[in-house]
Amino acid sequence: MTSLPLRQRAAWLALASHHAQIADLHLRDLFAADPERGARLRAEAVGLYLDYSKNRVTDETMRLLVALAQESDLAERRDAMFRGDHVNVSEDRAVLHVALRMARDATLIVDGVDVVRQVHSVLERMEQFANQVRSGAWKGHTGKPIKNIVNIGIGGSDLGPVMAYEALRHFSRRDLTFRFVSNVDATDFVEAVRDIAADETLFIISSKTFTTLETLTNARSAREWLVASLGDESAVAKHFVAVSTNDAKVGAFGIDPANMFEFWDWVGGRYSMASAIGLSTMLAIGPKHFREMLEGFHAMDEHFRTAPLAQNLPVLMGMIAVWNANFLGYPSVGVMPYDQYLKRLPAYLQQLTMESNGKHVTLDGDRVDYATGAVHWGEPGTNGQHSFYQLIHQGTTVVPLDLIGFAESLNPLGEHHDVLSSNVFAQAQALAFGKTETEVRAAGTPERQVAHRVMEGNRPSNVLLAKVLSPRLLGSLVALYEHSVFTQGTIWGIDSFDQWGVELGKALANEILPELDSHAELTHDSSTNALIAHYRTLKGNEDARGDD
Repeated sequence: MTSLPLRQRAAWLALASHHAQIADLHLRDLFAADPERGARLRAEAVGLYLDYSKNRVTDETMRLLVALAQESDLAERRDAMFRGDHVNVSEDRAVLHVALRMARDATLIVDGVDVVRQVHSVLERMEQFANQVRSGAWKGHTGKPIKNIVNIGIGGSDLGPVMAYEALRHFSRRDLTFRFVSNVDATDFVEAVRDIAADETLFIISSKTFTTLETLTNARSAREWLVASLGDESAVAKHFVAVSTNDAKVGAFGIDPANMFEFWDWVGGRYSMASAIGLSTMLAIGPKHFREMLEGFHAMDEHFRTAPLAQNLPVLMGMIAVWNANFLGYPSVGVMPYDQYLKRLPAYLQQLTMESNGKHVTLDGDRVDYATGAVHWGEPGTNGQHSFYQLIHQGTTVVPLDLIGFAESLNPLGEHHDVLSSNVFAQAQALAFGKTETEVRAAGTPERQVAHRVMEGNRPSNVLLAKVLSPRLLGSLVALYEHSVFTQGTIWGIDSFDQWGVELGKALANEILPELDSHAELTHDSSTNALIAHYRTLKGNEDARGDD
């Protein structure tokens, strides 16, 4: 990594000066001055077409952003990640989600071990198990085949599987029911199993350490529910499998360690959907389609690894995100997929982006003096257009958007898909160019409404287009965002692969938990003490205030 702090780098200083020169330019002006802009500011790779022309950038902006990437040693840090160097510095770990997608004949030696061989060994076991379940050969305790699969996890052990299942539901087995339980709120579990039979249900418990509080609480309730329904503790072995690394705790739970599918400490939870965490995905769509998804991931990995920075999709998206956050001052990003199957993609990307880059110190532990980690959010189109797009078009907060569209629908029906797709292009156009006061008046608008109907425009967007949503395309799309996040984190000089901010609240919850149903004295701050005391009262423990 370059030794210069970010805001002292030559390219950063040049970008700051450049921003001052073009800050008042409107997208209307940029397009008027350059008739070929829309055809030029674009890039395409592995089935994804990116139009970034409606961002508030010029050719010089993009040249300087690429220069900043070069000055920040992006290529060197990228190569270090692919090599298996310990780029997760705070945990002293390699970061090798890219190894999960490498071809069977590839080799990658990390800390003396060929990790690709490990990956494919687990994939083969997953395929054998998936084929058994899907064919009906795997029988439950009473001899019935499995009809219901319930994935129990949280964070990356839930968001990836849920998103992938919903995204690829078109390719899934419709005679199998899939449910996903993550929230420790009992309602999540109770509603998931309310209408399914225990003797036809398989639970996948996904927890790397097999100690995650929320996951293990739900897993124990699942175990109790199953045993109560089937009346035999030994039934657990035929109705539970684990995705974990802790065979001792898995065995103690009653799961045969032979039915534990492992992954490794170089796979971060939010980067794990292509690992054994994707077991529910493979059960839903089958090994063949799962392999196609991995191929899509790998295709984008190779594009990111080899393409010149100026034509590199993840680099372009990542550097534009840096421009929007650090020079234009936009603190939020909206991701709007115009495909109902991608309805959970924004939630998945929230963890990927905000857990990765929501950091306030550099790799060296120094406090940053610039923005990192924009807030990501979104909903599928066209639903969002009838709720929050009003703010996006006319509000005082500018929100750059990623609009994701497809040329073909997996469910063609009349003119539905053209109606949907027309909105992708219309929204990007309206955001960029808006509607001037002159144009509003020319449309015959009553004077009292003119000010209310003006759209300022100049609101940035990326448009991502692909032919059709498929397992391969989904892999490439997710990898695109993974590497865009990596690009941003590299520029900001932060560790995109730890998540210490998740730990404090969990530790405090473990301290508070036994106090909620006891007479223990409360020694927290006055607000927390008062809240716990009132909770005890509401529970009916009026005499268990502890701090009186």
